[in-house]
Amino acid sequence: MRYYQLPSRERSSSADSLVAVDEGGSAYDLTSASDDLGSFTELARAANASDRSVDAIARDRLPDAERLDVEDIDADALLPVVADEVWAAGVTYRISEEAREAESGKPDVYIDVYENERPELFLKATPSRTVGPHDSVGLRGDSEWNVPEPELGVVLHRGDVVGYTIGNDVSSRDIEGENPLYLPQAKVYDRCCSVGPCVATGDVVGDPHDLTMSLTIERDGEVEYEESTSTSEMATSCEKLVDYLGRHNDLPETVVLLTGTALVPPETFTLTEGDRVVIDIDSIGRLVNDAVVV
Repeated sequence: MRYYQLPSRERSSSADSLVAVDEGGSAYDLTSASDDLGSFTELARAANASDRSVDAIARDRLPDAERLDVEDIDADALLPVVADEVWAAGVTYRISEEAREAESGKPDVYIDVYENERPELFLKATPSRTVGPHDSVGLRGDSEWNVPEPELGVVLHRGDVVGYTIGNDVSSRDIEGENPLYLPQAKVYDRCCSVGPCVATGDVVGDPHDLTMSLTIERDGEVEYEESTSTSEMATSCEKLVDYLGRHNDLPETVVLLTGTALVPPETFTLTEGDRVVIDIDSIGRLVNDAVVV
């Protein structure tokens, strides 16, 4: 199933609703069937407590859940899961390694990571720095070279993979290129990450290493950049990234791990305020954000 967070339609309620879309495309408000299922984390918590899958817990509640119009879901979708931490991986695709070499005066460090057993992992965002669909991602005001990085996201609950989502690891390439030690400033700042539009479980996604991923950037209604790739081009598997993330690292309850990018706009391109960034990944959906200087 795919799980979305939507605004509550009850005017008296400030809480959001967890909505499940099944394989047939029917949408169900799980929160209407149980107040204990108000978020994806709460669903994953119930699944963990009963040693069942999130889909099994959701299916038990579908008969009592209110049906919704699936056509309205994408337009109303909120951040689908509030991760305690968002982590990211770098240099997991060949094109990513080449791009990092091109931006840096010290390319050997990226070659070493690409050829090494240990992957590059870094803390990308906290909840306050993460936005959802249709919200604005941030561009650092002290950077002249800002780019989106579309990535497959792995959703973890208590260290186990419970689903997949789409992430945008917005980055200031000139800051990182000046010195690799500036990576945290190039990656972590206000609105530096977007996630959405849903969490799709493994039954929907199938093989996470065989998904088409595309990036489209629009400016003033015109397409500035458009390209696609496949997660089959990953040189490092999701399983390996998850394994290394959990080594000697006490992870919080809910984590999103972004798995790297292979879609890098040319060196002459930088995002500007008002640009529209569209990321599509097979079996998950479409994540749309505009850009704003922060």
